[in-house]
Amino acid sequence: MASIKVVIGGVTGKMGLETVAAVARETDLELVGGSCKQDRGPVLGTPYSTMVAISTDIDALLEQTKPDVMVDFTNAAVAMDAAAIAAARKINIVMGASGFSEDQLKQLDAMANDNGVGIIVAPNFALGAVILKKLAEQAAPYFDYVDIVESHHEAKIDSPSGFALALVRSLGENKQFTRNQPEKDNLANTRGGEHNGISVHSIRMPGKSAHHEVIFGAAGQTVSLRHDTLDRSCYMPGVVRCIRDVVARPGLVIGLENVLAL
Repeated sequence: MASIKVVIGGVTGKMGLETVAAVARETDLELVGGSCKQDRGPVLGTPYSTMVAISTDIDALLEQTKPDVMVDFTNAAVAMDAAAIAAARKINIVMGASGFSEDQLKQLDAMANDNGVGIIVAPNFALGAVILKKLAEQAAPYFDYVDIVESHHEAKIDSPSGFALALVRSLGENKQFTRNQPEKDNLANTRGGEHNGISVHSIRMPGKSAHHEVIFGAAGQTVSLRHDTLDRSCYMPGVVRCIRDVVARPGLVIGLENVLAL
């Protein structure tokens, strides 16, 4: 059986480099190239001393390497442009970029259907985070109050996180929660962002990786569900699973939970 050829967008970033190592460990996957924002020369070394093509020009890179799958760890705007280029070349796509809007997800759905390719959008590749989301969805019908608290490192470019947005959309899809309105705001925005009555709070500081907590409240009690990312290695089994699945799954799939059929 031929190996699945993989290109990584954002290959020199933290998640990109982690994925380079993960792909290199798998006998059925072959890393053939990567893209990055800044010019770093024509080749990139891998953990097993092989060299792969690297470029700031994603179209030229895809023409040169002809991958089966593009894995993207850039940002929503860059990822959308890259996805359009890859889909037009009949390349399957796994997207770990953060913060896609509903309109962008509709565009990705159209790209997948029009070009007959698979596109997986995973706001979080960690199995524990997916389980947190499923448990929160099961608890939501029994509570009227819910807050989401997420924290990441100080260099994260967006807030709230893409996974927090996925939680908000999922929990608020079929229900309007209650959000109290203080009579007086001593400091603006201390109640956080809001969607369908769900309050969302983002923490950004050094020492954080990725942490999400969903807190439900009712009279005399609260229920807290929390997932902590301790190391980026926790994402890699999910990334590898998506790479293998996307080549055999035409159309758009949103969320690792739908890849795993949880």
